Amino acid sequence: MLLNGIKVVSFCHFLQGPAADQYLADMGADVIKVEPLTGAYERHWSGANVYIEGVSGFYLCANRNKRSIAIDLKSAEGKDVARKLIAQADVVLENFRPGVFARLGFDEAELARLNPTLIFASASGFGSSGPMVNKPGQDLLVQARSGLISVTGNKASGPTPAGAAIVDQHGGALLAMGILGALIRKIRDGKGTRVEGSLLNAGIDLQGEALVNWFAGGIDRSVLDREKSLATWFHQAPYGVYPASDGHVVVSLCETPNLADAVDSDALRALVDNDRYEDRDAFARALSEATRRFTMAELEERFDANNVWWAPIRYYDELLSDPQIVHSEIFREVNVRGRKIHLVNHPNRYDGKVPELRVLALEIGEHTREILEEHGYTQSDVEHLLASKAVVASCEDATTTKGAA
Repeated sequence: MLLNGIKVVSFCHFLQGPAADQYLADMGADVIKVEPLTGAYERHWSGANVYIEGVSGFYLCANRNKRSIAIDLKSAEGKDVARKLIAQADVVLENFRPGVFARLGFDEAELARLNPTLIFASASGFGSSGPMVNKPGQDLLVQARSGLISVTGNKASGPTPAGAAIVDQHGGALLAMGILGALIRKIRDGKGTRVEGSLLNAGIDLQGEALVNWFAGGIDRSVLDREKSLATWFHQAPYGVYPASDGHVVVSLCETPNLADAVDSDALRALVDNDRYEDRDAFARALSEATRRFTMAELEERFDANNVWWAPIRYYDELLSDPQIVHSEIFREVNVRGRKIHLVNHPNRYDGKVPELRVLALEIGEHTREILEEHGYTQSDVEHLLASKAVVASCEDATTTKGAA
């Protein structure tokens, strides 16, 4: 794989950091997940209280292809273990609140002493400095502060958050991108890099097109009041969601005459010469009245015949049977303690192939012994560390979950 031979030590929890290093792990990097003795936060919480044979769905969504070691970073012996891991790593990644990793004894000076060409990456809510540096950073909070919630929804519904943790996931992808750039620099110039990502930056980055248009156009909040079918404040109609008699569809790009013919609407024909942004509400109302007369199957036939860009709105329970999703191998079926579930695969394809699932660390410290031995510890050393509680190891043989599928 692309990153074979790259060593990443991750001190991450929640979603932003684990998502970042999961991208790297999927591409072949050897990612060692350093967990506290009781396990990372995401092992102990899950949305909708979903646990698969005791394993958190939250943990499973962002921790594949990583090995797990559990270390007490507050103990002297535990810190020594962490230092050995860092000394042999290409990348160290952490997403504690700013300053916490340094207070644990791993500030930039110490990391540089241990490993002069190290790539040191941090993920946080608001960055490493500034008036909000000590505030909690979390996806919903940043959706609000970045303006994303304010421009989603409509006058009737009010500000509306996204239905998933999109800022966390995007923040993870951006941080992985930064690390990959730093790896190129390290290979080319032999230099380490300090890489910083934040949820606030990720939330703003998600809205690049909208924000540039807003500030360049001298826009004010009045444009946010729009017909409920319209998806955004800055696209011209019909860009939005429309009812069918048996569901909903979205309509994107098209020519007005084609759209009017597709739904046989005299009201739309009467608007053919109007500006589709200035008169977007009238367009949206006319189209809503027209589409609700047809089934989704009828709209499919009509839209396709008239070169209208459209899509049916799918619900989660329809995704696993979607022909394109199946063809693209977007989901992977895995066995978790005897129960089969679906994970979301790595989003890219390399030479036409989906990155393989090499390991799935279901247990806390599942690879502690293996990792310690790789870093020069004898069996006696390992037993001493286990006895002193500087590290913990699961009772499971790490080989039992390798290639879990």
